[in-house]
Amino acid sequence: MARRSLCFALVAIAAASADAAGRQVSFSKDIQPIFQASCWTCHGAVLQLSKLDLRTRESALKGGEHGSVLVPGKADRSRLYRLVAGIEKPGMPKNGKLTPEQVETIKLWIDQGAQWDAAAAPASANVASALGTDKPLPPEARNWWAFKKPVRPAVPVTSIERLNRNPVDAFLARAMESNGVKPAPPADRQTLLRRAYMDLIGLPPTLAQSEELLNDHSPDAWEKLIDRLLASPHYGERWGRHWLDVARYADSNGFEHDFDRPNAWRYRDYVIRSFNQDKPYNEFLREQIAGDELDPVTKDGLIATGFLRNYAKVGYREKYNPEFRYEYLDDMIATTGRGILGLTVQCARCHDHKFDPIPQTDYYRMQSSLFGYVEVDHPLTSPGEAQAYETKTAEINARVNEIRGKIRALEQPYRDILLPAKYKKFPQNVQDAIAIPEEKRTPGQQLLASQVIRTVSVSNAEIERIMKPEDLAEKRRLSEQVAAIEKERPKPIPVAMGVTDGDYRFTPDGPGDEPAPGKGVKREAIEGSFLHRGPGRYQAPPSYFLVRGDVNSPGPEMKPGFVSVITYGNPPVELPPASGHTSGRRRAMAEWLVSPDNPLTARVIVNRIWHHHFGRGIVATLDNFGKMGELPTHPELLDWLALEFVNRGWSIKSMHRLLMTSEAYKMKSQFNDESNMTKDPEDRLCWRFRIQRVDAEILRDSILAVSGSLNTEMFGRPVFPKLQPEFFAQTKEGIWLDREEGPEVWRRSVYIYRKRGLPFPLLDVFDLPNQNISCGARNVSNVPTQALALMNDEFVLRQAHLFANRLEESAPGDRQKQVELGYRLALNRPPEPEERKLAIEFLAQHQLVDFAHVLFNLNEFLYVR
Repeated sequence: MARRSLCFALVAIAAASADAAGRQVSFSKDIQPIFQASCWTCHGAVLQLSKLDLRTRESALKGGEHGSVLVPGKADRSRLYRLVAGIEKPGMPKNGKLTPEQVETIKLWIDQGAQWDAAAAPASANVASALGTDKPLPPEARNWWAFKKPVRPAVPVTSIERLNRNPVDAFLARAMESNGVKPAPPADRQTLLRRAYMDLIGLPPTLAQSEELLNDHSPDAWEKLIDRLLASPHYGERWGRHWLDVARYADSNGFEHDFDRPNAWRYRDYVIRSFNQDKPYNEFLREQIAGDELDPVTKDGLIATGFLRNYAKVGYREKYNPEFRYEYLDDMIATTGRGILGLTVQCARCHDHKFDPIPQTDYYRMQSSLFGYVEVDHPLTSPGEAQAYETKTAEINARVNEIRGKIRALEQPYRDILLPAKYKKFPQNVQDAIAIPEEKRTPGQQLLASQVIRTVSVSNAEIERIMKPEDLAEKRRLSEQVAAIEKERPKPIPVAMGVTDGDYRFTPDGPGDEPAPGKGVKREAIEGSFLHRGPGRYQAPPSYFLVRGDVNSPGPEMKPGFVSVITYGNPPVELPPASGHTSGRRRAMAEWLVSPDNPLTARVIVNRIWHHHFGRGIVATLDNFGKMGELPTHPELLDWLALEFVNRGWSIKSMHRLLMTSEAYKMKSQFNDESNMTKDPEDRLCWRFRIQRVDAEILRDSILAVSGSLNTEMFGRPVFPKLQPEFFAQTKEGIWLDREEGPEVWRRSVYIYRKRGLPFPLLDVFDLPNQNISCGARNVSNVPTQALALMNDEFVLRQAHLFANRLEESAPGDRQKQVELGYRLALNRPPEPEERKLAIEFLAQHQLVDFAHVLFNLNEFLYVR
């Protein structure tokens, strides 16, 4: 196929050639327009990719990294012609093909000597000015509903009196009436009890809690139940988990090495505490984007900056490839865009957004707002204690590093003997690249060599096997000195994984992405935190527009800014704190995000809350409110909720009360009205409650709660439930501590170690989300492996035994009472007469543990109705 296409191209060129015979080609009239449209963007004033500059005859004759491209008088030997004609690969230009007539014109021009006219205009001036400059928003850009500021509509009045008590019901009822759909009747109290418990705290009610509601006949019994659940410490564990999905939280780096993040759990605890405290959502966002820039700086604010640092990370240090930094910045922009704004801003990294009015310049202005970030572990102790720890640790590190340097010098000759043999397993071109001195390698050779050199190593055991006895004795003597010094190391102080502003620049031996020494930046304890302080006020590093998103193709320097289509007025782009220790750019971004003029932030979060209560968002695509997302089913209700949310002080608990006291929330789920099913089979109008499968963590937590073995201890370091040997084999990189099953690991699943390279198997099979990216709505699948896991997983079998023991202890030998109790504990209702009969017959032939196991496998146990 490729040969046929090339033949067609050559035939077309030959035909054009015949027509052009004898024509004199002018550079300014014939060639310059082609170069200006197709070549100078990458080989002109702003960029010279492959070090090739086509602006002048001299620079074109000089060529680039791959040699000469122009041989005047001989087009067939000129790579410029051969590339645009498709004779050589890669074909040029990259952004499309030239017409046969244009290719023939270039051929004739080269054959005629490739002359530049004296009158030729300065090359690429318009290209240079176009890159990185603002494009005015077209008049229709804000016509899309999501880009307009919400307007508070009047609450409608419906013909059904009970639906006029709550504005939510009034909006829904109007839509139902206009579509000829009738609402389902209310669900019974036992169904509502389980629904509320599983929804707000993710645990089934105990027998006492069930009796409390069922025996409370006061008019406000339902409202009191909601308030009790919102006051429960388990509320934050349930609803904090939703936000942790958005924040792509994990306890390890991910990628091939999947290194441990020993302090990531503090961010998880911060989120749980924030939800329990009903921290206003605008303050919650401010802390996560710019907690280190707020006045005053608090421990919560410092921990919260872990939101930006939750990205998956290659290796442990970045010094081997600074380009990864741009991937982490892209992740921050993607998470902020999708998670907070409901926009796919990251799609404008390499070009203007294809569907939404988000130009590439908006992306790089947002990147500029974040660009000065550096990773830092914020101390969570007094400034004096932090400084003393830092001083002592630095002293010990200096002594240890000096001795380790001597050990490395002793080992190096032996390492030089062993490494070449290991390199021989790689292809010859890789071996050749390694053999060339680093300063003489081409970029391609440098990449090949560095990838192998940093992954191939020699172990201590290998070195010691071939060491001379005197060298081995000296190494062991030095190692003993290191061990003695290490005993003087102070006990670690508590620190939080976060970010702040600093000097991100890399040095060959600098410590990864932490500020390089000697750059006028140092760590200093301020209100319990290490902030990066330089002389005078902090100056943010320059950030550049990247042509096609290529880090090797920088364009003009970019100033900080935001997504223009949703920016009203002229918000500040820098709000430096009084201390002057940071740029204030992230703080300005945070203020823009939570500004009353921002049309998306409040809409997106109330839509998320709605989704988790009702099983489907008013906008079904939770993280895409753009043109490729779904339209809202009830746009006026969404706007009313967004403005009501802001008016209520950005209180998430207030929204729970509003939504859960609606008749819509209290409807039956099993209401199969034929007319409704015909008119709205997907229940977009919310005429009945949507049945929802419980999240993976809630399934495990419910099993523990029902068996009576749940450890309700909150906060702290993650736990490591037991893995089977076949899974343990996958944990060679990073960590997974081998723990036995028992109360220590039977804590709520939000506290399980989140290993990116190995999601916990029982949770993974029940649709644990991808832990590397922000997740809005979890996937809900129904696959055989789920049934197999509930039937055969050792954890489930162990808990079934404990559940059976609980039933036996509560009702020794009484099958009737055991069946009754089993249903009430697992399903929060008594068994139906037929169910009771079948259970008794089942127990006549099977053990009590089998009955307990069956209850764990019931659909009703897995779903909220």
